[in-house]
Amino acid sequence: MELIKENLPCHVAIIMDGNGRWAKRHGLKRYQGHEKGADTVRMVVRTTRELGIPYLTLYAFSEENWKRSSIEIQTLMRLLNRFLESELNEMMENGIRLLAMGRLYKLPSATQKLLYKTMEITSKNKDMTLILALSYGGRQEILDAINEILKQKYEPGEITEEILRSHMYLKEIPDPDLLIRTSGEMRISNFMIWQIAYTELYITPVLWPDFSKEDYLSALNDYQKRDRRFGGAD
Repeated sequence: MELIKENLPCHVAIIMDGNGRWAKRHGLKRYQGHEKGADTVRMVVRTTRELGIPYLTLYAFSEENWKRSSIEIQTLMRLLNRFLESELNEMMENGIRLLAMGRLYKLPSATQKLLYKTMEITSKNKDMTLILALSYGGRQEILDAINEILKQKYEPGEITEEILRSHMYLKEIPDPDLLIRTSGEMRISNFMIWQIAYTELYITPVLWPDFSKEDYLSALNDYQKRDRRFGGAD
């Protein structure tokens, strides 16, 4: 399908949902669904880079995901470590900078070390920024920002949107233009609730492991048909 390069989103965010259901449908273990989902991650990152979209944010592990079984959490962390190790060369070859946001201090120490090392190595890459939301929650981000602001002893009425924004996790990153959610769930699951105030939403019933390049291009094509008014008149 034909996409208009000048009308592509600057920032795509994705809630990657459906790994567990995909595994169940195929009579597999949950970890096998996560493994298959990792292949989709690679495809989406590569396609985003090929299209020249500057920013991609993936909801990889939420604050609420800590409630899952220890075995599943260990599996997810192992897959994250594997991704960071296996994709570093490709990130360097394609000018991809890695960033992460969330309560990263809650991640296992080995994962933290590898994550920060990868971010440092890729820090000077300029062609695309890949953001992983890890131990992330939108409400938690706002709470963390407020607690940082309170340390500065502002007077009532002095706190503006700009001040709050300046204390968010990645304040320099533009808000998402397009939010894609797979698996058909009609909710945003505590993801970037401040930043997506005017983001275009695209919900697909396709489970994340089955989300293909054609599905991604369809979402982008649908985005290009939208009339974005940001609260203005018709």
